[in-house]
Amino acid sequence: MSTAPGPYDGGRERDRDEEGRARNQRPRDGLGRPLPHGSEGVPRQPEGVVRAPGESVAEAQELLDAGRPFHAHEVFEDAWKSGPDAERGLWQGLAQLAVGLTHAARGNTTGGARLLLRGAGAVSAWSAGAGQDRPYGIEVAGLAAWAGALAELLEREGGAVDAATHAPRLRGGAPGGADTP
Repeated sequence: MSTAPGPYDGGRERDRDEEGRARNQRPRDGLGRPLPHGSEGVPRQPEGVVRAPGESVAEAQELLDAGRPFHAHEVFEDAWKSGPDAERGLWQGLAQLAVGLTHAARGNTTGGARLLLRGAGAVSAWSAGAGQDRPYGIEVAGLAAWAGALAELLEREGGAVDAATHAPRLRGGAPGGADTP
């Protein structure tokens, strides 16, 4: 591991992996925003975890319900990187939905709405192409409707939303009405 200061890091030592890529060890809040060094952040999602598809959906749902869509995105990213190529579009679309909710919760309503619609389009297109309406129990049509309604709310009202309150139900149902914006 190299920790030598670089020309663009103000002379600070940087944490790097064996290939020299920078690792960001700054603590982060529940929406993935970096916090000052020494701050107490939320636990980070481990990267590169190979999970069964159903486990990915369940873990991501728990993170979404806890108001941590950035971390749910990390779970979906692991699924697209470790899963079969034929499912890449599904997992990438789900990751875009989680990032869209992250942006919406951070107050970036324009970016959030765009990512929500892009993610919904990707998941819907994958579902249609694969002939699967409920891959791993995910209610694709309901998820797309959720994304469209939340994007509309963001465009109409602006302002940050509470990520936990507006979290989707990946497999349908509604814990306290959280499947509607």
